[in-house]
Amino acid sequence: MTKYDPNISIAGENSLIIHLSEKSDVVVADRVQQISALVRTYLGTDLIDLIPSYASILVIYDNFKTDHFTVSKVLRRTILETENLNVTNQVRNGNLITLPVYYSLESGPDLSNLAKNTNLSIEEVMAIHQQVEYRVYAIGFAPGFAYLGHVDERIAAPRLSTPRLRVPRGAVAIADQQTAVYPNESPGGWNLIGLCPTLMFNPNEIPCMPIKTGDRVKFKAIERNEFIELGGNLIAMSNNP
Repeated sequence: MTKYDPNISIAGENSLIIHLSEKSDVVVADRVQQISALVRTYLGTDLIDLIPSYASILVIYDNFKTDHFTVSKVLRRTILETENLNVTNQVRNGNLITLPVYYSLESGPDLSNLAKNTNLSIEEVMAIHQQVEYRVYAIGFAPGFAYLGHVDERIAAPRLSTPRLRVPRGAVAIADQQTAVYPNESPGGWNLIGLCPTLMFNPNEIPCMPIKTGDRVKFKAIERNEFIELGGNLIAMSNNP
């Protein structure tokens, strides 16, 4: 079990960050959700933004309405309150989102090497990736890029030694014991195993992302024709070897 040892530090002129632990596990992640929910309630309109991560929470406040000392006091109070609370199923009951994935050598250029390096068949890699119910630990790197964990150790793989300059939108990837869906074309060094047609970030929609921190994600295999029918783009992958 990861040691739970919270502390608060200054992150900017109107922001503080709560560090809960050096490493994360399910218990620390649950504490992140508990504290985040209470901070939102206690700060109300004084809060500009709150960004939870694996084992920390960035709190950005309106310094025209409050100040560092007041917010720090609220955060300390919240930490003490959550220490006396049990982790409940309510914390872990984030939405369950199922994301479709077209797994294939055509859509996942690293699928073959991943199977070879793990002494598994391609079919086994695909099956194992779908068996896990992943938790959304953090959203970052790019809008809609959700860090999902934890990948089964049998298919965990290090990042590529040479990152790609262009990874297409919708690429489903693995790096170490994390998996993710690239929300837009970008550079990237994760192992690509498939494509997801679901838009992970759409600034014209409310909410703009289909998932949030604390949610749970399952992947479900679909065929090539269904991927295209759902709006998937294979041309983007062919242009990104």
